[in-house]
Amino acid sequence: MHTFVIAGGCFWCLDAVYRTLKGVSDVVSGYTGGSTVHPSYEAVCTGTTGHAEAVAVTFDPEVIPDSVILDVFFSLHDPRQLNRQGADVGTQYRSAMFYTDDAQKEIFEAARERAAGYWDGGIVTTIEPLGDYYTAEDYHQDFFAKNPGQGYCMAVALPKVNKIRKSYAAYVLAS
Repeated sequence: MHTFVIAGGCFWCLDAVYRTLKGVSDVVSGYTGGSTVHPSYEAVCTGTTGHAEAVAVTFDPEVIPDSVILDVFFSLHDPRQLNRQGADVGTQYRSAMFYTDDAQKEIFEAARERAAGYWDGGIVTTIEPLGDYYTAEDYHQDFFAKNPGQGYCMAVALPKVNKIRKSYAAYVLAS
């Protein structure tokens, strides 16, 4: 099993999409990349903790390759937007990949390079060492499934889920 920690805007969207993929055994929404110990969602939302909303995606690379996990990441958000995704603005919404070792860093660099081939403009996704990872509050875990009629889920997360279902159909769980 491999685990990648990635941030690309609100973690609800990343969580929703990765839970639909074959070979993904766990998705944990959380916070990383900042200086505050055990930050709360409210603190992270102020933009003063330095943390990004992120997900830790655990998957079986024999079922879904590393490259697909990361290509999905770069398909889910606009990696050219600095410290924002759409209406979500702040460093907590930055595009970032957090590596655990040099091998993972190389995989992330290769994925960012692939993504540069299909995104016009400069990619601002950072590749940072993974420090402490703090699990987000329970209500953030599997938020989309628990709140399908919520406005953000309908307007932002659902279109992303549908996009990945179409673009990566071979890796999507049967519904």
